[in-house]
Amino acid sequence: MTVRVLYIDIDTLRSDHLGCYGYHRNTTPNIDALARDAVRFDNVYASDVPCLPSRTALITGRFGIVNGVVNHGGTAAQPRIEGPARGFFSRNARRSWATQFYNAGWNTASLSSFPFRHSATWWNHGFMEAMNLMRNMGLEQAHEVLPHALDWLERRGRADRWFFHVHLWDPHTPYIVPAEYGNPFEGDPVPAWHDEAVRERNWGLAGPHSAQEPWGFKPDEWGTPPPRQPWNLAGPDEVKAVFDGYDVGVRYADDAVGTLLNKLADLGVLDDTAVLISSDHGEAFGELGVYADHQAADEPTCHIPSVLRWPGLAPRAYRGLHYHLDVAATLLGLAGLRVPTDWDGISVADELRAGTEAGRDHLVLSQGAWSCQRSVRWGDHLYVETYHDGYHGHWPDSMLFDVANDPHETTDLATTTPAVAAEGQAIMQAWVDDQLSRNAVTDPLDTVRAEGGPLHTRGHLPAYLDRLRETGRAHWADVLLARHPAEAGTTAGAPPFGGSL
Repeated sequence: MTVRVLYIDIDTLRSDHLGCYGYHRNTTPNIDALARDAVRFDNVYASDVPCLPSRTALITGRFGIVNGVVNHGGTAAQPRIEGPARGFFSRNARRSWATQFYNAGWNTASLSSFPFRHSATWWNHGFMEAMNLMRNMGLEQAHEVLPHALDWLERRGRADRWFFHVHLWDPHTPYIVPAEYGNPFEGDPVPAWHDEAVRERNWGLAGPHSAQEPWGFKPDEWGTPPPRQPWNLAGPDEVKAVFDGYDVGVRYADDAVGTLLNKLADLGVLDDTAVLISSDHGEAFGELGVYADHQAADEPTCHIPSVLRWPGLAPRAYRGLHYHLDVAATLLGLAGLRVPTDWDGISVADELRAGTEAGRDHLVLSQGAWSCQRSVRWGDHLYVETYHDGYHGHWPDSMLFDVANDPHETTDLATTTPAVAAEGQAIMQAWVDDQLSRNAVTDPLDTVRAEGGPLHTRGHLPAYLDRLRETGRAHWADVLLARHPAEAGTTAGAPPFGGSL
């Protein structure tokens, strides 16, 4: 029985930018080598995005619609209050992913600034050691994280029965890998799908992190940009710069993965230590007009890698459709631990041992921090409903994509194949109705809208309407003004940080 688990949590890691998932650039040689001896989950999606909702679902084992967290601020950035039923220990403390290891006598530790950055103290439930590296609002780089991770492994790594979570931020926007690291992809082209026609089409669109504002609501949202992230995407060189900036962050994190694996080897425990590499969400690079951020409940934002090397499991590609909290449940199952009965995550440990598959029929996904969206992923398709567009005026109320053949969401099929869109809508509505009635809760996305919309858009619209008119996009200003008349007259609620903080 494996009694050591290292969970390397690489922030903002989209699946199709890893070599083991088919990327043409050599971004992840260490992860790729691990994947050759691992189970590679090809269809894992974060149930709720971005950062705070995703990790809250993961640690609690429950969907955002149940645990209450779908936003980065407001009521829906806090888990639901249990009320009179709460015991000495809260439900989230008792049912936490880490608590299951702790209750079984494992040594548990988390090395992450995430709980501090997002005021998410519930992440630490069940971790005997919670190490915070809060030096730059959660944008610590791998060279700052590694000394602490290596120290912990030196002290604890040879022992049995430990679960260690190490959080690496390097692919997260802004892209700030040290300049001296260079650019391993200077001679590599960007992905072929993103040609000049895509850039030109996106250039005329509106919204935070759009082609003319890839930093937020204006090019200088963060002041002077670092060299790896351009002011705007005015041409092919700037497009390449933003792709390179992200991919260098992925490669920098991958180097850290290699260092951690080498440390396990030096300690003599690599072969009998389970290693999981995954993420909280992905990143968009032109999909739906968004660049260098994670603003929709769509394919590039919700589809995440999950590579699990578990001693004794045969390496394979597992193609079943799953939530990220299913992977958490599976780790418990493989470790011989019980999955809490009130978790939404399900274990496929038995299927992995037997060499079979047991994916879900469909997944329902949400976004509430940059926009308000819910989507359903089933078969070849992704159906998306938008309840607040996050000031992306070109997003219609409903969209449909054949993501099996169009993963970059270039062609909306909602009007040309209405029967398929209706199928997706029916699946989604049935799921929402079931979740709300079975758990006796209200929809937290309704709460987000009632409180003025997603956190990262609040208060920005008046100034953004002016910018749109100044940059030849008055049409989109008119669209947004018509859609959000109340928000166009207030700056109240603007978040204290720009960009993705």
